[in-house]
Amino acid sequence: MPLTLTSKDPARISADALIVATAVADDGMVLVGADALPAALRNQLTRAAGTLGITGAADEVRKLPTGGEIAAPVIVLTGLGARAEHYSPETLRRAAGAATRELAGVSAVAIALPAADVAAVAAVTEGALLGAYAFTRYRDAKTAAAHAPVATIEICTPLARESEAKGAVARAEAIAAAVHGTRDLINAAPNDLYPEAFAELAKASVKGTGIKITVLDEKGLTAGAYGGILAVGQGSARGPRLVKVAYSPSRPTAKIALVGKGITFDSGGISIKPAAGMEAMKSDMSGAAAVLHTVIAAARLELPVAVTGWLCIAENMPSGTAQRPSDVITIRGGKTVEVLNTDAEGRLVLADGLVAAVEEKPDVVLDIATLTGAQVVALGNRVSAVMGTDAVRADVVAAAETSGELFWPMPLPDDLRPGLNSKFADLANIGERWGGMLSAGIFLREFVGSTPWAHLDIAGPAYNEKAAHGYTPVGGTGVGVRTMLAVIEARAAKK
Repeated sequence: MPLTLTSKDPARISADALIVATAVADDGMVLVGADALPAALRNQLTRAAGTLGITGAADEVRKLPTGGEIAAPVIVLTGLGARAEHYSPETLRRAAGAATRELAGVSAVAIALPAADVAAVAAVTEGALLGAYAFTRYRDAKTAAAHAPVATIEICTPLARESEAKGAVARAEAIAAAVHGTRDLINAAPNDLYPEAFAELAKASVKGTGIKITVLDEKGLTAGAYGGILAVGQGSARGPRLVKVAYSPSRPTAKIALVGKGITFDSGGISIKPAAGMEAMKSDMSGAAAVLHTVIAAARLELPVAVTGWLCIAENMPSGTAQRPSDVITIRGGKTVEVLNTDAEGRLVLADGLVAAVEEKPDVVLDIATLTGAQVVALGNRVSAVMGTDAVRADVVAAAETSGELFWPMPLPDDLRPGLNSKFADLANIGERWGGMLSAGIFLREFVGSTPWAHLDIAGPAYNEKAAHGYTPVGGTGVGVRTMLAVIEARAAKK
């Protein structure tokens, strides 16, 4: 969507709605950074806040008529939370995103949130774009129009003509496009997004980017001895795929590999899941979707880092050809795995992808997956987990903090490793029940050798089944894209 910076007086901008910030103060709601508004309107809003129940709390969005006091007919008050001298980038992101999310169906908006420095401009822009998202693929035309995201956005800032601010906008646009692309893939119905279709969409997505794409079908997977992907996909009539997307700038300062779990639908296989909630299992390809669009964003931003993405795609279905509990499969590279539970399939496809990634000798490998229900038990639906090599794990946590995503560092205790011993193979695909998230990470560690690595478990945060909040919609969230991109940017900065 068209997004521009402007130094115009917000009160004179002819938009359908003007967004301004509010905050919680001891004596009630206060307007933040709204000095350009007419005093009469400011006083009217402040006086009416108590009666209307407007507090300035985070995620609070209220729309009010302006009565002709400014050019925009509607003013939108978006809460920052507690009043402060300085608001964090994430606070600004969420406030801007909550407002644009609530303005679905509106054509043009102007945003007058505090944006006096480049970091604030970046945050407001990114939040506004992330919030302006809608998935209307399966809606009729009338409903789609009513839910359409904001069409144009003007952000008010004294830095409108500064090159740094314009650069921040370009980066925010690349990030938002990547997150939106990831969300679209996650939200697609599994009868439309199956492994072959995912691979074809990946081809279409990288067209014109300079990214090289390679797709392995069943024959290619068999020839390459990708036993994990083949085993998981053998129960479906729609065969698995391994997609490699490679962005290779000249003279890269580093090489990073990203490996994503791409289970387009996870029934659990023979170890079938309960029916309740199974519809959300179309989101089990969130990791692969995030990897694809992170690589595209890196290319769009022309980062001086070589980034290769591995999308490990299969559909996990029960059938007469499905893998069985007690099957022994051979992962690429030769390690054997006894499958004790066919619903622990994500680690099997990732194992193949990790081995392939490590073979190319990257400086660091990140894998990302909706891997374990234990992640949700431990950290809930908004905080993801990260495990792995100490230094890389710390890099991911730092990148998440910078990007505004929530990742919590978790250990890989050696005492859990014996639980993965098999009586018949090199490894079992599950360990003991307790610490299941950590056991999954320990399983994956077996396939990275000495390569610096981190595993990102996004099982809960990848798919929002509850109410929308901030810039996060219902459905696919796109979590992980911003963190992985920030890791790549941090590597680029070390040149």
